[in-house]
Amino acid sequence: MSTVLTAQSVLRIKPDPSKRLEIADAALPGFYLVVQPSGVKSWTVRYRHADKSRKLTLGRYPVFGLSEARERAREALQAITTGRDPCAEKLEKRRAGRVATPERDLVSVQVELFLARYVRQKLRAKSVIEVERRFRKYVLPRWGARRVREIERRDVIELLDGIVDGGAPISANRTLATLKTFFGWLVDRSVIETSPCSRVKPPAAETTRDRVLTDGELALVWRAAERLGGPYGDFARMLILTAQRREEVGGMRRSEIRDDVWSLAAERMKGGVGHDVPLGESALELLKTIPSAAGDFVFTFTGNTPLRHYAGAKQKLDAALLAIAESENVAPPAHWTFHDLRRTAASGMARLGLPVHVIEAVLAHRGGEVSGVTAVYNRHSYLPEKRRALEAWAGHVMQLVGDPPASNVRPLRR
Repeated sequence: MSTVLTAQSVLRIKPDPSKRLEIADAALPGFYLVVQPSGVKSWTVRYRHADKSRKLTLGRYPVFGLSEARERAREALQAITTGRDPCAEKLEKRRAGRVATPERDLVSVQVELFLARYVRQKLRAKSVIEVERRFRKYVLPRWGARRVREIERRDVIELLDGIVDGGAPISANRTLATLKTFFGWLVDRSVIETSPCSRVKPPAAETTRDRVLTDGELALVWRAAERLGGPYGDFARMLILTAQRREEVGGMRRSEIRDDVWSLAAERMKGGVGHDVPLGESALELLKTIPSAAGDFVFTFTGNTPLRHYAGAKQKLDAALLAIAESENVAPPAHWTFHDLRRTAASGMARLGLPVHVIEAVLAHRGGEVSGVTAVYNRHSYLPEKRRALEAWAGHVMQLVGDPPASNVRPLRR
């Protein structure tokens, strides 16, 4: 395709979604307008040097208008007639620029700035740990010594492919999300002009978990946790009774408990809003059986640090489950996680007839039936309603394990 390019014609040319277009300028042979399927336009010069075909990219449109790009193309074509190679000269300048570029443009340096100025200031402690782990495990070993401006979309795709090939497809998705935030932060700070993550899609498909344990499975988990004992077993039973997240329960402090209310500060909550959890009779009885360590943490081995090794806790609990299941000739729960206990509690409370908005209050969910303008004006703590809901749920659990509570709490009916 060849035509005399004009400012208006360049503006009107539309992309072809199926292929890249190269429109030759009839007014200056060798000068081209390149239009990507995405709509991005740029200027190039095609020529031969030492019997090899060469392409010199001059810049993007509209950063460079037609007249300026055509003048640059004319200068390059004139240099070619004298035996020079503009592509080689451009590459040499780029290499020289890399040597002169300050260390602050290294990926490793910018990552540390990102962690200090954004991640550690805006994200929760657990998220900070996960983001740092992704950078140090996947990104820095490959890109740490490179300049941030050198990273291209192809580099991002190849990095994600390597993570997927290593057997961690979900980690690849999370790494892409982290990189999008990182490079977006760099764009906002004028370190780079565009993000190499643009139009890069998550490499792995994800499905939302909907695992809910049956009453029989839940009873087995409770009995296995009771048999396991210690921090791991007590932790699992408190998860069942309170329906809170594993990090929140694992980090429970005695100083957070006043009478029968466990108060979590905003920085301890995923949504960044403080949360009060009423502790029913069963939860309080469980707390009484846990020895008071030297420190403040309830579930701990040292007294000074909270329970963190959830994978180890799950393995030990599964071993106890298997022993009980084999002795009773029943199948142990399969493919379940600690978070499934929270979903099981929510589903169980719904079966007991508890209103959805009360269940959401127990779970500290920001949304659902109480959202938008209603959530702004509805500042009711729902503490009495949450107490009744968790007492009803605990009563149901105790009946499943053959240990009905002494109180007269009964499951609600629809």
